[in-house]
Amino acid sequence: MHDELVLLEVKDRVSYVTLNRAEKLNAISNEVRQAAMEKFSEADADPATRVVVLRGAGRAFSAGYDITAEYEGDHSWRHDSLAWRELLLACLEFEMRPMEMKKPVIASVAGYALGGACELAMFCDLTICADNAKFGEPEVRFSNVGPAMIMPFIAGHKRARELLYMGDLIDAQTAYECNMINRIVAADDLLPETEKYANRLALLDEEALYGTKLALRRGLEATGLRGAMLNGVDVLASMYSAKTEVGGKFGEITQSDGLRAALKWRHAQFEA
Repeated sequence: MHDELVLLEVKDRVSYVTLNRAEKLNAISNEVRQAAMEKFSEADADPATRVVVLRGAGRAFSAGYDITAEYEGDHSWRHDSLAWRELLLACLEFEMRPMEMKKPVIASVAGYALGGACELAMFCDLTICADNAKFGEPEVRFSNVGPAMIMPFIAGHKRARELLYMGDLIDAQTAYECNMINRIVAADDLLPETEKYANRLALLDEEALYGTKLALRRGLEATGLRGAMLNGVDVLASMYSAKTEVGGKFGEITQSDGLRAALKWRHAQFEA
């Protein structure tokens, strides 16, 4: 597998952006986020393509943000709300980038799409997923929340509150019922079905395709979407910097036994 963190390939009139950190379930580090932003810009500017597909290498779309760096070295900054605000704003810019591109972006989801990756998929114009896909934002269980509170705009407030408060994962069919995805296909067929889906969209003239997307985005912005996202960051920055009982214990276990052990400790309490 190519050693770049994010790949960009062109096939017919479609650009394929691939998160390429399969050994970490495509967890989004700062380096992955920055590389993806560059590939998004490159794909959006390519005159040879009309549609962009976002996918993950290996068995997952993405497990979300890589939080291991928060507990490495000097992590005193974790209690600095201003530092958190800057980081959350950068993450929000990344997640909203598919929505802001002129070309429509299709999320092709296999396996996990969790946390910030779940939000990223919701910001894509369309989502096609394998029948083994799992969606969710479990960060609340260890005193974090994704930087983009987009789910109420997609799934409605009642479903969004339940998913965001509980941190439960949902399967592909439930995500479909929550309006989070457009199509479900067999896992073995995800690649060819994604290509078929994207190629059909790419048959449209640029003027019609880009104009329709822009009009829809302007409509969302008129409802206050962008302001809601920014307000969410302002609220959440202080929460991230707070010292909480669960957050403290989670950090201790992460430092002593690793992130996997910390996640297992916390999730076990919800399965009892």
